[in-house]
Amino acid sequence: MKINSVKHDNCLVIYINENEANFSKSDKFKELVFQEIDQGNLNIIISFKEVNYLDSSFLGAVVAILKHLIPLNGKLVLTQLNPDIKNLFELTRLDKVFNIEYDFSEALNVFK
Repeated sequence: MKINSVKHDNCLVIYINENEANFSKSDKFKELVFQEIDQGNLNIIISFKEVNYLDSSFLGAVVAILKHLIPLNGKLVLTQLNPDIKNLFELTRLDKVFNIEYDFSEALNVFK
């Protein structure tokens, strides 16, 4: 799983550097993000800029990350979703559950 993370003011930005976010990568991604949360990073932005395909397993991992953050009073913002992934969130009505900002600068403003 190719990701990199950068501390940005009071949040951690996680960039998914994969074309496909699928079953084979979902557990590792969830594990890596849980490690960041356990280290005290409770304000997280996940950038999907490089992702062209997202399957239900990876979507489940993102839901699990949100569920892990909520009791810790953490925040999760998703950003830079392509139109197909945006559609997936809308069809599953998860756009009502997640804070989705299509512009990266707007995602950063959530934590200001």
